[in-house]
Amino acid sequence: MHKSDGLQAIEKPLSSLPLAIGGQILKHIHKLAHHEPVIGIMGKTGAGKSSLCNELFRGEMSPVSDVNACTRDVLRFRLRSGDRSLVIVDLPGVGESGQRDHEYTALYRRILPEMDLVLWVIKADDRALSVDELFWHRVMKNHRQQVLLVINQADKMEPSHEWDAATGTPSVQQLANLRDKQAAVTAMFKPHHPVCVVSALSGWGIEEMVATMMRCLPDRAASPLATQLHGRLCTEPVKKQARDIFSHAVGKVFDDLESSPLLPAPVRAVIRTVRETVMTVARVVWDWIFF
Repeated sequence: MHKSDGLQAIEKPLSSLPLAIGGQILKHIHKLAHHEPVIGIMGKTGAGKSSLCNELFRGEMSPVSDVNACTRDVLRFRLRSGDRSLVIVDLPGVGESGQRDHEYTALYRRILPEMDLVLWVIKADDRALSVDELFWHRVMKNHRQQVLLVINQADKMEPSHEWDAATGTPSVQQLANLRDKQAAVTAMFKPHHPVCVVSALSGWGIEEMVATMMRCLPDRAASPLATQLHGRLCTEPVKKQARDIFSHAVGKVFDDLESSPLLPAPVRAVIRTVRETVMTVARVVWDWIFF
C-alpha cells in the first residue's frame, strides 16, 4: 500500500457525508498528512545545537533563503529525507548583548507562531545561567508552552573524567550532579515541559528526550517529525505515540466541524458515526501515509 492508498482508505467512509463537508474534512486531513514541521533551536554558542540536531534527525541539510529583512538574524535549514522534510530555524539572542532584547522580543513575537517547537539548549557545565534566565524572562516567558529546555553535553558534567566512554553513560556522581542541574534549571525557568538531559555526543538520554518531544509537539507535527528521526530513535513506542496523536488530530477535525451551529442535527449524527470509523482507519493506515 502506498501513501495515496492510505489517504484513499480514509476518504471512503467520508462518502456518506454531504460532498462539501466530506471535502472539507479530507482537505484538513491532507494538510495534517503533509505538514512540514518547523523546529526552532536556540542557546549559547558552544551548547552543542548542531550536534543535537545531527543526533536527532536524518536527511540532507540545505540552507533556506529568507528575503524578509526582519528575520536577517534567523538562519533556516531544510532537512530532507525521501519526500518528507523538516525545517530547522537557528534562533538568535541567548548570550548576546541584553541591549538587543527589545529587538528580539519583537522578532520572536513575529516568528514563534510558525514554530511547532523550540529546543533551548543549555550546556551541562554552564554555571553562568543568569544571562539565559534574563533572556527567558524578558523575551521567552510568554512562549514557554512552545519551548523544550535541553541540558546537553552531559558527558562534560563534573567529575567529567568519570564519564564511561565505553558505554556512553555517566557515573553515579555525574548522574547525581546532572539531576541537581536539571532541578536547578527547572526552578530557575519554571518551564511548561519537563527539562531533558542528554549527551548528543554519546546518544545518552536522547530516546527519553524524543518521547518528551513527541508529547510537546502540536498534533499536526508529531507524525511528520517522526519520519525525520534517525531509524534507531523511531521506535515502536514513538510510532504508537505519533499514530495515536494523528488519530486524535483527525477526530478533532470532525469535532470542530460538528460544533458549527449551522449544521442540522441529522448531519451531526452522521458526522459522529463517520468520525469513529475514520479515526480507526487513520490508525490502521498511519504507517502507509507516513512511512
